[in-house]
Amino acid sequence: MRSRSDAPPPPPEASPAPDPVDVRLAARLAELRAEQGWSLGELADRSGVSRSTLSRAERAETSPTASVLNRLCHVYGRTMSRLLGEIETEPALLVRAAEQTRWEDRRIGYVRRSVSPPHPGLRGELVECRLVAGADVAYDRPSVPGLEQHLWVLDGTLDLTAADVEHRLTAGDCLRWRVWGPVRFRCPGPDDVRYVLAVVLP
Repeated sequence: MRSRSDAPPPPPEASPAPDPVDVRLAARLAELRAEQGWSLGELADRSGVSRSTLSRAERAETSPTASVLNRLCHVYGRTMSRLLGEIETEPALLVRAAEQTRWEDRRIGYVRRSVSPPHPGLRGELVECRLVAGADVAYDRPSVPGLEQHLWVLDGTLDLTAADVEHRLTAGDCLRWRVWGPVRFRCPGPDDVRYVLAVVLP
């Protein structure tokens, strides 16, 4: 009889398959860098994102955080929604709820749903966002300088800092501004916050 110590080790657990959205995003990020003719090192210098993080993101080994994605959007001159819209195969005029792209930064509890994704010939888009209580998202630069944004809180409380001014928004409040510098979104709790962001290209 084989002793317990002689038993073969259990097979290693298979790694979960990467999210299909992350795979398409990784391919698009690699394409954008190739279109510019930049090495990973050059992109790292331009974006302030480490070479290893960029490499892993382009291979779909990790999903980039909202902050990293914002820096890459700034370098490539795109809004985050426009970049996410580019990984969809056939953008449609009518976007059913089940077809709207949902992207999540699991590390901080941030969910972003592209309700009205970018479309050729249209300057605006609608995004629904959710931050869990305690979540803090900071962007050190706008993806597109001068971007017009209108934020409407649906549920919860949001602390938003723009142009060095902090605003506390609660359900029903709307804040509108043009983005020229750093912006910070924070959910003070105790409940999650859900809001709609209307984005208009300058």
